[in-house]
Amino acid sequence: MKKTLLCMMSSLAALPAISHADSPYFSLQDGDGFKRFSVSMGVLHVMPQGKAQPFHVNTAINEGYEAKVGTISTQAVIDNRSGNNKNLANTLVDILNKIDKNGSLPSFMSGTAKIYGLESWDNPGTGLEADDVTTLGLMSNYFFTDNVSFEMKAGIPPKVDLQGKGKIYAPFSAISSPLASSLIGKIDLQNDMLITDLEAYGPAATARAWTPAFEFQYHFGKTGVNKFRPYVGLGVMYAYFNELEINPRTEQDLISAGHMIANIKDNKAGAALDGTKSSANPKVELDATDAIAPIATVGFTYDINDRWFAVGSLSYAHMKNETTITVTDATHGELIRSKADIEINPLLAYAGVGIRF
Repeated sequence: MKKTLLCMMSSLAALPAISHADSPYFSLQDGDGFKRFSVSMGVLHVMPQGKAQPFHVNTAINEGYEAKVGTISTQAVIDNRSGNNKNLANTLVDILNKIDKNGSLPSFMSGTAKIYGLESWDNPGTGLEADDVTTLGLMSNYFFTDNVSFEMKAGIPPKVDLQGKGKIYAPFSAISSPLASSLIGKIDLQNDMLITDLEAYGPAATARAWTPAFEFQYHFGKTGVNKFRPYVGLGVMYAYFNELEINPRTEQDLISAGHMIANIKDNKAGAALDGTKSSANPKVELDATDAIAPIATVGFTYDINDRWFAVGSLSYAHMKNETTITVTDATHGELIRSKADIEINPLLAYAGVGIRF
């Protein structure tokens, strides 16, 4: 993708050199009093219009994954019982509750559990939305004729806040078979466990956005006759994101979720429910894909004199990219992978001053 962008910019830079000298459209000589090149600088305000798209989560725990429970606190069993057996007074859970509510079920008694719900799920009402941002805008034009030009526009790459929406839950459920299950039956466990609240800690993430755009434009009116000249443009915008950083507190929540998955893989499903740290050292990574999108512009120039002009424009790009959050460990491999589209769809308002030469 970056090579393609470099080729496009190189081609633009080489345009005057490969122009045919006798062409009325590509000659470097002025025609009818207009100047071939213009550059402008001003304020560029970017206003994303997209809405948050839900996260889809996958983990390393396949549907029906069987793991040993290991030591588990009595309270964890009580808190995660499903409605199917909460009222059965003769179950192991109720017995333990009466004996010692703050105690634990030792590993030699806890048996095994088949775990469901953690392989793959969607989180409706969650996602990321980009904030408005203002930066320094730069625009350059090469005029083929007095009316037709090719423009490159860009801004000093700003840091963009990505606001989180909603809470991410893990739809955990399990069927536990303790040592005494032949007498009291199996225990159904079910709970939507909170992984993180994306709105709780400020921006969920930040990224630096590089968004050059390339347009062919048509300028109404005529140089030397009309000081005010509206124009329209159509082209493409390229978006590249780097310096992605996730909110430290959100990152810590995801690390805790990584420990939960690692505990299950280590045959310590009870420790996962108790929120105990695992043998893993989870690392969180945030990535965003590049994007290419169509862009359309309406704007105007106003001639201050034959060289200097004021310019204003409003552009819209239909753009989205994909953000991926992964939690990995050197020993356990990938523990969690979460993806969400970010609908950016920005409106770009620009006001500046330029010079023609």
